[in-house]
Amino acid sequence: MDIFTLHKGTAPLLVSVPHDGTLVPDDIAARLTDAARKVPDTDWHIARLYGFAREMGASMIVPKYSRYVVDLNRSEDDVSLYPGQNTTGLCPVVRFSGDPVYRQGQEPAAEEIQARVDRFWRPYHEALRAELDRLKQQHGRVVLWEGHSIRGELPFLFEGRLPDLNLGTAGGASCSPALQERLESVLASQDRYDFVVNGRFKGGHITRHYGDPAGGIEAVQMETSQRTYMDEESFAWDEGRATAMQAVLRRLLESVLE
Repeated sequence: MDIFTLHKGTAPLLVSVPHDGTLVPDDIAARLTDAARKVPDTDWHIARLYGFAREMGASMIVPKYSRYVVDLNRSEDDVSLYPGQNTTGLCPVVRFSGDPVYRQGQEPAAEEIQARVDRFWRPYHEALRAELDRLKQQHGRVVLWEGHSIRGELPFLFEGRLPDLNLGTAGGASCSPALQERLESVLASQDRYDFVVNGRFKGGHITRHYGDPAGGIEAVQMETSQRTYMDEESFAWDEGRATAMQAVLRRLLESVLE
């Protein structure tokens, strides 16, 4: 079953966009609320936003199925990434708004969750790991760039307005200090977007699990506010806004390859 696409590049950089997918199998979609069938919590257009990375020689892995099927950026044991804070799980039953994903009584049971992990989650992670290993063997080191986006205001998940650019390095554990410094320098050198480092979004399971600076694998997550490149109400791509954001993202990825 074709559940993701993998573009194999030549540079020591893998861009992962685990929440780009929008497909939901019919048997699952039939149990979702009308609002959830529109998969509003998608990281809309994020693979398109990072499309330029292929021209830079980066590898890119892009899933086809929605996070409502299974969240590829959660651990398979579904341990909370942010204890004590509102969040969503491995097979989400609430949306980012706090509203239900499923019609009453239609939530997946443990057996179904395990089946989804086996069918959708595990192949993605096996491919991601294999590509990291290939690039590390070729170059001696590799950087995993986790590309994400989210609506800029979501009271259920965080207070107030999320900064435009949210860099996460698991509190400095998932990449070297030198790489984090280069990324922060790029962010500080521009004045179009505000940013934060290791704020509300410090990095999800993929960043935390695969980041191993001592072992030659560095991982960073960039959570981009969707208002910077699209219309948050209609989910429509905004060419002007996106082009401006891509210029900054390109400089960030260039600094990764220094």
